[in-house]
Amino acid sequence: MTVSRRGVLRGAAVAAVGAAGTAAGVRAATADEPAAATQREPVELTWWGNHAWQIRSGESVVLTDPWLTRFVTGTYTPEGADETTRIVSKPSVIDKYVTKADAILVHHGHYDHLPDVPYVARRTKATVLGNETHLNLLRAMRAPGDQLTQVVGGEYLPFKGFTVEVFRSLHSCGGERHQFAFPGTRPAVVPPKPRTIADLVEGGTLAYVLTIGGLRILSLSTAGFDPVALKDLEVDVVLAAPGGEPGVTDRLLKTIKPVPLVIATHWDDFDKPLDEPAEDWGGLAKLQASVLATGAEFRKVEHLESITL
Repeated sequence: MTVSRRGVLRGAAVAAVGAAGTAAGVRAATADEPAAATQREPVELTWWGNHAWQIRSGESVVLTDPWLTRFVTGTYTPEGADETTRIVSKPSVIDKYVTKADAILVHHGHYDHLPDVPYVARRTKATVLGNETHLNLLRAMRAPGDQLTQVVGGEYLPFKGFTVEVFRSLHSCGGERHQFAFPGTRPAVVPPKPRTIADLVEGGTLAYVLTIGGLRILSLSTAGFDPVALKDLEVDVVLAAPGGEPGVTDRLLKTIKPVPLVIATHWDDFDKPLDEPAEDWGGLAKLQASVLATGAEFRKVEHLESITL
């Protein structure tokens, strides 16, 4: 099985997803059902680094945290992120990749997720889903207000060609005091326009299940998750991030129903260019070990590559 830049992945991953259909709604036909019952539209996932994914099936396109500008922050250096780093969004970069979107799923408010969303929303006219803080930060960055839809977790939202289920989630944390960068919320009032990365607070984290082309995809932007919200969840694919507290991915995969395929997300050093091969910031091996221990298939893709399921 081979993967080429902007290519198509086929073979074991596809077979694994198909084998899991009984648990996730992509069922094998019985003797009394026509073979067409198992047919579904192909789903193409393209990785733009970090947690920026383009998910396409037929005419439907959904984006997750589309951040492509990738300015240097120092996040994965020994010194850590420089909180005075100015926020930059470059339409000339975004326009190379973003052509269409029906929905944009905002998972949390940090600087490596939010800065390009206002421009992408204006360009595509997509509906933007996020919580109160996320949307207030987006309003402060001049996102089109009539395209912003506030969610909190628990919503089931049908769109033409796909559905979105929203779940409460948690940001990953670590260190002796179990912390993460730039906590806080921005409720009620739209704040001043964010200028530096410290102005883009986490603001609460969401997870989403996107059902598109007959495939159920759980999208997690960090290693953290809410075990109550995801208890016994049935999906075909998980976009899972490394990092966080020890054993967090093991707990995730025990919380949800057995899943056939896990695709790594948010594993690259995002200070590095998007048009060069991704550089592992150091969490990928642990993520892979946790996935393989469950019997699931583990996949990673390179910057700008696609897989089709």
